[in-house]
Amino acid sequence: MPLFRLDHQRAVVTGAASGIGRAIATLFAESGAHVTRLDLKPIAGDTESIACDVSDEASVAASFTAITARGPIDILVNSAGVSHIGSLFSTTTADFDRLFQINVRGTYLCMAAAARTMAQQKSGIILNLASIAATAGLADRFAYSMTKGAVLSMTLSAAKDLLAHNIRVNCISPARVHTPFVDDFVAKNYPGSETEMMQKLSASQPIGRMGTPEEVAALALYLCSPAASFITGADIPIDGGFQNLR
Repeated sequence: MPLFRLDHQRAVVTGAASGIGRAIATLFAESGAHVTRLDLKPIAGDTESIACDVSDEASVAASFTAITARGPIDILVNSAGVSHIGSLFSTTTADFDRLFQINVRGTYLCMAAAARTMAQQKSGIILNLASIAATAGLADRFAYSMTKGAVLSMTLSAAKDLLAHNIRVNCISPARVHTPFVDDFVAKNYPGSETEMMQKLSASQPIGRMGTPEEVAALALYLCSPAASFITGADIPIDGGFQNLR
């Protein structure tokens, strides 16, 4: 197989209706993979997408049963997640529980469901979406940072446990990526000052701009391709220099 192709691979991408998940699902399909897209609602125009609430055990079980009935799972990308703006003082227990249900429990449930079938076939790749918030102190990201720290820890633990089953497990940690969430956040919280705020957000990365979902997708393609066959248990930042060049 060419190094950066996914021909004949069956991939599952969660959170595939928008943002990074959508970009990954699109690029994987363009690179030859058969992609099943999971999101809360069926994706318009995609007859093979499956409605799945990743935080609900029964929903995940039903979704992965339907997927494996069609064939093996070679690749899982856990992109489903939610963000939250809040400090220790402003984060409510409802905020806290919601983030953990989706970002942590959801990642765990999907990893476990995919790993079971991958272990049977003695091969597979799992890629999780963490964040620079997992390892850097960011203002007003209290609960979000904890959940992404958990995703990073789960990635490392699973990578060790699944070595014996020939399953590679890695995660990507993006800095700020220009997604619909960013646009909605700026419009809601800074009406009339959107342009100024977008410039400020862009300048927080040393490279001078936000990343794009397509750039994250390109890294995901590499990590799930034969070119990355020697990489497991890794957290790969894609951050415009945020971690090391501030």
